[in-house]
Amino acid sequence: MRFCYLVTFENPSPQARLSASDKSRIATLIAATPAMRHAEMHTPAIATDIYTADGPSPQLALQLYFDDLLELEAAIGPKGYLQALAVGPSWPSLAGAKANQQAMYVRHFPITEAPARTEPRCSFLVHYPGPAEDFNRWFAHYVASHPPIMRRFPDIRHIEILSRVDWVDAMPFERVSHMQRNRVVFDSPDALTAALQSPVRHEMRQDYHRFPPFEGGSFHFPALTETIAPARAR
Repeated sequence: MRFCYLVTFENPSPQARLSASDKSRIATLIAATPAMRHAEMHTPAIATDIYTADGPSPQLALQLYFDDLLELEAAIGPKGYLQALAVGPSWPSLAGAKANQQAMYVRHFPITEAPARTEPRCSFLVHYPGPAEDFNRWFAHYVASHPPIMRRFPDIRHIEILSRVDWVDAMPFERVSHMQRNRVVFDSPDALTAALQSPVRHEMRQDYHRFPPFEGGSFHFPALTETIAPARAR
């Protein structure tokens, strides 16, 4: 699961939510994606951070994981299976939402003795648009210093860090090129809030101020997360 295709639906109405019907049908569609290993479906959650308040979470965010970039590109090509995901009358509750997309490389950072996961869980979705003055230096610092601190969050369940790749697609979504994304996962919004109020959060902020120079800031969004297993594995 080294490559991830991300689609984010942002709605100008902060109260917009995905209907139960659309959620079920999108999950069924995603589950049948050829070569996909699994997917994560994110919908808005509420959690409180000591340092950030970046507005409402996206109405819907999807992460589809593949072993091979060419398999990912096949799914989003001109005749790719995921053309059916394009926003339109098929998903009434997403009317008015604007979608963006990105393909990325995934680095997983295992958690020692993490218990069996629950469903749904709560993710903290973070992205850094960039640019960095020297991306190699910036990213080297990030992957070396931030995950060891993240692992000390109370009751953390999962850590992943995603970096840019070049990709080819034919989807009708805006392409973005955030220099980095990351995701930490907890059992619930309350557990995420407890972590974001813990002393570890201060350590994270101190390390943030040690980052090599970069622009664009960072954006943080809590989300309820449900795993979509591939249909062939059921």
